[in-house]
Amino acid sequence: MAGPPTLVIGFLPRIAARSNINRYLQLTRRLAGCDKCRHRRAAYSSASAAATPSSSNPSTIVVNGKTYKTDSWFNVPENVLASTSRKIHLQKDHPVSITRQIIESVFPRPTFKSHNEFDPVVSTFENFDSLGFPPDHPGRARSDTYYINEKTLLRTHTSAHEAQLFRASESDGYLISADVYRRDEVDRSHYPIFHQMEGARVWDRTKVPGGDVAAAIYADLERLPKHNVKVDDPNPPIHPERNPLQAAHHSAAEAEALAAHLKRSLELMVVEIFTRAKAAAAKADPNYVDEPLRVRWVEAYFPFTSPSWELEVYYAGDWLEVLGCGVSKQEILIDAGVPNQIGWAYGIGLERIAMLLFQIPDIRLFWSKDERFLSQFAGVSDNLDCLKRFVPFSKYPACYKDVSFWLRSTSAAGGNTARANAHDWHENDLMEIVRDVAGDTVEDVKMVDAFTHPKTGRRSMCYRINYRSLERTLTNAETNELHDAVTKSLVEKLGVEIR
Repeated sequence: MAGPPTLVIGFLPRIAARSNINRYLQLTRRLAGCDKCRHRRAAYSSASAAATPSSSNPSTIVVNGKTYKTDSWFNVPENVLASTSRKIHLQKDHPVSITRQIIESVFPRPTFKSHNEFDPVVSTFENFDSLGFPPDHPGRARSDTYYINEKTLLRTHTSAHEAQLFRASESDGYLISADVYRRDEVDRSHYPIFHQMEGARVWDRTKVPGGDVAAAIYADLERLPKHNVKVDDPNPPIHPERNPLQAAHHSAAEAEALAAHLKRSLELMVVEIFTRAKAAAAKADPNYVDEPLRVRWVEAYFPFTSPSWELEVYYAGDWLEVLGCGVSKQEILIDAGVPNQIGWAYGIGLERIAMLLFQIPDIRLFWSKDERFLSQFAGVSDNLDCLKRFVPFSKYPACYKDVSFWLRSTSAAGGNTARANAHDWHENDLMEIVRDVAGDTVEDVKMVDAFTHPKTGRRSMCYRINYRSLERTLTNAETNELHDAVTKSLVEKLGVEIR
């Protein structure tokens, strides 16, 4: 999608979910995969990304039964590799899987075909090049993406399979749900593995009556159900600067027809989701006060659609960003060998919606095998009307530990701007070490202080790590052992000097 670079990987804007509503609005605005945040962060350039080979890295790895060679780009920790086989989006009665079912119910067969079992390992061409990402795009950085080798990675978005499905042309529409992987911060709303759902719908100019594809799209629009939700859509479907038409490929009438069909389809999806969220809220709270649902469309930018939009929902007193979408870039369809087709596409984060639906306060819970969590959703896959909010089973005490260190004096980030590469320190490297050592016993990691020495220019940083298990109280001895291991790994892998 062309335009100013505000969203980088996939369609995922931020969404909020709540338990105590204000707390959740703050929490889930930073949900895993927030593309706006990813683009704002500094990242390694592709040129500087090839790290020095580590003797501790395996020469090959196995992912879902397939063997892959590694090289100096390899940066996938064992905990992430171990999660590639979990497929919680297909696990019966799991909140992520239930959320997928609800969305799939709005896009029925045979028009839409669901694809839920694509392998997570893809090529850089599939993940980036086929979608028009430039070579220096920050989403390609090793600081943000898990690489197996220079040309192979764990997909960062479901759009990595878009060209493949367009090329196959098995149906007029498709849905993909899958696990996606991104290096990111550590807190209750971010996790290195999360799940996206993507959908697309196409029309073939050569197969519609009289070749009038706009008329065919409007005819299909009339067959869609209607809703009575208030929709705020103040901007024109096309704007030459903010939301441009793909003038070389689409007429204004075609783009407007696609926009109308896309928006009605996604409005219906949002109505389904939030109607169920309201019903669950009413079951949980006899004093729950319902309010009319409102939605609004906001102009946006994505790398592979134009024009593009985000859909926001007014829920429980605030506007929540729910999904991103747009008219598919025609170059993707042309490169896929279907130049006569035009269409739309959207993407949504399943954990984001699940946190809202079920009022789940911590993204780590989705990966828990604790029956106190999983048993609460038993039977919902077979009867979605049984959906109810999650009831927290405990809140174990937090244990905060600080780690302070000087960055390497030979690094630019540490103060040596004369020699070092300016991208040799990235916060995500620290986050990855904490995750790799302490796993899901860490609730969040936050920088609490940063200091630059006035004479030497050396930079010092202090991070506060909150150790809190979801399943039991950690002992002081356990926490100290974990923190010592984290500190040792920071020194060994990042070359920092502990203060």
